[in-house]
This record gives sequence, C-alpha cells and structure tokens, in this order.
Amino acid sequence: MPNITISVINASTCCTDAEVEALTAALQKQVSNDFAPAWGIDATLIFVPTGGTAAPGTWWLTIQDNTDKAGVLGHHELTPDGLPMGHAFAGTDKRYGLKWTVTASHELLEMLADPDVNLTVFAHKDPAVHMLYSYEVCDPCEDDSFSYQIDGIDVCDFVYPAYFETFRAPGSTRFDHGGHLTAPVPAVLKGGYINSYDILNPAKAWHPVSAAQIPHGPTDRSHIKDRFSSRRARRGKPRSEWRHSIA
Repeated sequence: MPNITISVINASTCCTDAEVEALTAALQKQVSNDFAPAWGIDATLIFVPTGGTAAPGTWWLTIQDNTDKAGVLGHHELTPDGLPMGHAFAGTDKRYGLKWTVTASHELLEMLADPDVNLTVFAHKDPAVHMLYSYEVCDPCEDDSFSYQIDGIDVCDFVYPAYFETFRAPGSTRFDHGGHLTAPVPAVLKGGYINSYDILNPAKAWHPVSAAQIPHGPTDRSHIKDRFSSRRARRGKPRSEWRHSIA
C-alpha cells in the first residue's frame, strides 16, 4: 500500500472536472504501472473537483489556469500542512499549444522523485569539470513529441535511475521509459533540458542546459518565462522563502 497520497485538485476554469478526473485515473496507472517499477515509489491519487477540499495530510497537484490568474495557489510551494505541492498551468499550456496533461504528468513524477527539490548528481569526469545536475526525471525528455498515451490521455516520458549513473556508456542500457535517450546525464532530447550548477563557477548559479546542436522553438517548455512556480524557479529559491498555501 503506497504511503503517499496526492490530491489532484481542479483549480482551473479551462479544464472540466470530467477532464481532470480522467487525467487522475491515467496518472494513477502511470505512477503504479510505469513509474513505481522503475523508481520504487508509488502513490495513491485522489481527484478533488472544483470547489472541493483536499484531505489533510495529502500532497497536492493543482491544475490551474496560469501563474498570474491562479489566485492564492499561484505562487505557493507547500500545502497548508507544509507538504510537497506541484502546479500544472493548463491555461498557459493551451495558450502556447502544449499538452496540459503532459505537464501535469511531468510535475507529478518529478514531485515523487524529488519532493523536497534538493537532490542532485555530481559529475566529475575530469579535473576541469565539477558539475551538479538536478534530479529532475522529466526535464530531459519533457517535449510533447516524446509523450505517450494511457487510456487516450497524453502523459510525459520520464528517465530511469540509470540516466543519473554517469558510469553508464552510451547505448548500454535503457535511460528513459520511451527509449529515446541514448546516454546518461547531461544528455537531453530536443525540447528538453537539465538544470546544472558549475561548482567552479558558482556565479552562474543554477541554469538550464539544453541540446546545443538542436534548435529550440518558442513553445519549448523550458523557454516559457511565465512558469513562475516551476520547480526550476523553486530550486534557486531559499527554502525560507517557500510559502504555504492557505487554500
């Protein structure tokens, strides 16, 4: 029995309760059937309709319109109980022509893999390279073109633990669920990225690294500037500044 319970809350005006309820069922299958066997992390998902109240003690995944019209939920990083909280901005996705269900899947899986947004991988391949890479399981393969369907609903591809094992040789194992990646971190797919921190150059702080040889389009998720409450923004913010939701 999973010891994590996540409330999937419809706080959006652009997604119906029926759509979010169907998404919740698809995400439950993704977590239990695809993600848990690879990562050893399972969860129970509970749908919360518009105007409903999430059960105390649950983690939250909120489906919202966008960052500047999301009311009190828009810029909060923790639930009222101080527990992990993820945001999927369906309105922003729709405005940019992106699949909002893929974003919701993305945020859910990354919250499960690194709920405190504090895990990193240290890569020290030679004396001149001292890099930290964020432990984000969907960023490297987040583009809609690499998504897959569960019951007709698009969900995000995700990396396997082997992706963060830098001793792995290219092509030596499966690095992501969809089988698209051919090498470990810092390899990324078109439209994806990995957050990095150069220990020898801390002035650069956390910054995204994408596939330099692959042009990025204006609708790549990593280039959307109004995803204020994304995990990327949260990783660069001191935890003392993380705010509890009061909704």
